[in-house]
Amino acid sequence: MLSTHDANAPGALLGKPADGWIEAKNHLQGFGGFHGGLALALLASATQSHVPGLELQSITGRFDRPIESGFTVASSLIRSGRTTAAVSATARSAKGPHIEASAVYGVPGEAAWQPFAPSAPVAPPPQDCEVFAIPPEFVPISTSMEIRPVGPARPYAGGPEPELIAWVRLLEDDDPPDVLRSVFLMDALAPSYAAVLSQLVLVPTVELTVRPAAGLATASSPWILLRARTLAASAGGWIDEQLDAWGPDGTHLATAHQLRVVRAG
Repeated sequence: MLSTHDANAPGALLGKPADGWIEAKNHLQGFGGFHGGLALALLASATQSHVPGLELQSITGRFDRPIESGFTVASSLIRSGRTTAAVSATARSAKGPHIEASAVYGVPGEAAWQPFAPSAPVAPPPQDCEVFAIPPEFVPISTSMEIRPVGPARPYAGGPEPELIAWVRLLEDDDPPDVLRSVFLMDALAPSYAAVLSQLVLVPTVELTVRPAAGLATASSPWILLRARTLAASAGGWIDEQLDAWGPDGTHLATAHQLRVVRAG
């Protein structure tokens, strides 16, 4: 088992309730600021205390500005009904709000309805795929993850399709993803639109929604197979991206949607 034994590693941070001040340490930075998926996962953590016994169905974060230093996490219950509840959370600093999130929770349902889930793409096991090393000076948090691409597509390689597929896992332990880790890992890859670009430009997240799937409860491997693909891209640079994650056994674990925008300058 691999372990960093670091209480400030991403998985360790998500293993304790998120509340109050969080230091944006360098090893938690993504491309241009605190990693967005980790920030949204921390906000999801903060919402849990308001809805004991309910399950996260969806969380959406709107990213107003990059987080360059620390931030305060705060949350509040919006409404609570017989079967669903809504909770809001924010990441805020002296500059104002950085991320505003809303989460929907639901009562665990009975197994009374026919389920459907997207099928996993054909992929060799992770040990048969080469490691993709991201320069830590660009994305410091990449040292906490192992990414093994499936197929020839790579970010900023000028490929024909805006799609990236890769095996992803945290390096600090061998734990399977839970709800919070899945929110974080759904933002582990470079933007899928970057697969068709040949120069390094920013494609930041404007909005991220993550919806855990029922199969997440039975996940047993630290690895997830993550597929990110651009559904639509406008000439103005607005990107509609969908992501799905599966376990090595093909169980669907989560779906995410990102609204991104290309920033050439």
